[in-house]
Amino acid sequence: MRRPVARKLAVLAVSAAVVSVGAAAPPTAGGTSGEPAKKVPVAVGYGGAVASVDADASAAGIEILKKGGNAVDAAVATAAALGVTEPYSAGIGGGGYFVYYDARSRTVRTIDGRETAPLTADENLFTEDGKPLAFADAVSSGLSVGTPGTPATWQTALDKWGSRKLGSVLKPAERLARDGFTVDDTFRSQTAANETRFRYFPDTAELFLPGGELPAVGSTFKNPDLARTYAELGRKGVGALYHGDLGEDIVDTVDKPPVDPDSGWNARPGELSAKDLAAYRARLQAPTKTSYRGLDVYSIAPSSSGGTTVGEALNILERTDLSRASEVQYLHRYIEASRIAFADRGRWVGDPGFEDVPAKELLSQRYADSRGCLIRDDAVLTSPLAPGDPRSPASCASGGTAAPTTYEGENTTHLTVADKWGNVVAYTLTIEQTGGSGITVPGRGFLLNNELTDFSFAPANPAVHDPNLPGPGKRPRSSISPTIVLDRHGRPVVALGSPGGATIITTVLQTLTNFLDRGLPLVDAIAAPRASQRNAAQTELEPGLYDSDLRQRLEAVGHSFKLNSEIGAATGVQRLPDGKWLAAAERARRGGGSAMVVRPAR
Repeated sequence: MRRPVARKLAVLAVSAAVVSVGAAAPPTAGGTSGEPAKKVPVAVGYGGAVASVDADASAAGIEILKKGGNAVDAAVATAAALGVTEPYSAGIGGGGYFVYYDARSRTVRTIDGRETAPLTADENLFTEDGKPLAFADAVSSGLSVGTPGTPATWQTALDKWGSRKLGSVLKPAERLARDGFTVDDTFRSQTAANETRFRYFPDTAELFLPGGELPAVGSTFKNPDLARTYAELGRKGVGALYHGDLGEDIVDTVDKPPVDPDSGWNARPGELSAKDLAAYRARLQAPTKTSYRGLDVYSIAPSSSGGTTVGEALNILERTDLSRASEVQYLHRYIEASRIAFADRGRWVGDPGFEDVPAKELLSQRYADSRGCLIRDDAVLTSPLAPGDPRSPASCASGGTAAPTTYEGENTTHLTVADKWGNVVAYTLTIEQTGGSGITVPGRGFLLNNELTDFSFAPANPAVHDPNLPGPGKRPRSSISPTIVLDRHGRPVVALGSPGGATIITTVLQTLTNFLDRGLPLVDAIAAPRASQRNAAQTELEPGLYDSDLRQRLEAVGHSFKLNSEIGAATGVQRLPDGKWLAAAERARRGGGSAMVVRPAR
């Protein structure tokens, strides 16, 4: 079923442009008039595009594009602004994965900016008295904090492909932190969900609970400490963090968490050192690549499992004409392909600096066919499903020992950018779960990550090698899946990504198939209700599917479901004819996203 989709995409591009131009007034960038930027989920126009979850952050990227910066410059500016307005999801205390399309060479490059464990860490990092720590005890502690990778990612991207200095692209975010942004329902509710543990740490409480209270919706939230930190990074470069005073402050905070002694909270110390910071490198590496419907799909390679798992699932689905399948058949096949790909992910994917990851074999069509033949239209596979062996594929093999999917925090953030030259960035960055470790670096204005809790605390299955146990300098496995799709001429078709922990993989997979196979305009493919199967007994459904007759029809086949109120928060850009770009974001999830273009089409 390898059919080109160029004709379908051309029709989609025209219809999307017509629908989106009439959908809302052109988005307005904030920051110049004192008014907050307006959120709209789709925008079409010229000169480049930015899509993120936040209007002020998208406006920061547009500001850089208007000043002649390229997609890389704008992506860093947008990411820095998200560190201000989405501080519980991203920031310089975290890490991420950066995927870049270079229009001149028509090639895709990537940066692994994942956090690393201390050089003293071993597989017992999260055990105490021979038993794994409770997850909540590990999260709000120094133990959970990995060496931040975000600043190194920004500098590496700018050095390799950018056209502006770090200081200049940080200016919009520095201004936003100094002058403040308008608190919305999402920011307040996320603060409320973390209020108890934020109060464990006086510096966190002082910053995010001003006056000892939750920030009021409609109020202005300022972060002068972060503004000063951005200014310092702009002057001194990221060496201020990896070799300087800022790094010393991070190490002191991790190793002696500044906890309120009256809280009673046992904030276990970490073992981060100046040596860990000095040794950190953002990895330049080749992307994953798989062919789908005559298109080339690029994403991030391990240490993230995103590229291999989305790619394997697409290869499994390649043999089914999803454009002609009924809604039930489509969802059934999508769910089962996800289940199989997650079974293989759990067994084979980890940090390739420590594990022998068979990425090439996982992405082979031969292996996908050997696994896809397990899928039946009249029955459901049992979870947890055992993995296959990509190095020695056995057709329809179903034996072996399963490795259940470990938990990952669900709040991250994703941005997608394109410029007038045709360069594209898909960038997902994170501090892991909402609020990260809950620990703010005193006087610096940002939270530290809890990314090391993405490691397995103990082997997922004692009978099977677990590639995701902690190790010295090791990167925990991620599900982040920033993706860029090219046509057969090497030109971009669409780029997208999402937050959501392990649901990132299923969100990207479902959005891609909705767009490429089911013919939905990009903004509708993003908005469509989601299902997420991660090699578990039950598949999670958003209300739009859970409350529909599709659930009963799928249950009749054998599926079992549970409700998830919200899965992911995707953004994307699509190349349209005549030099136009379409930017798309969520209509409702996380309060809706923000799509902007430099010059809206009229």
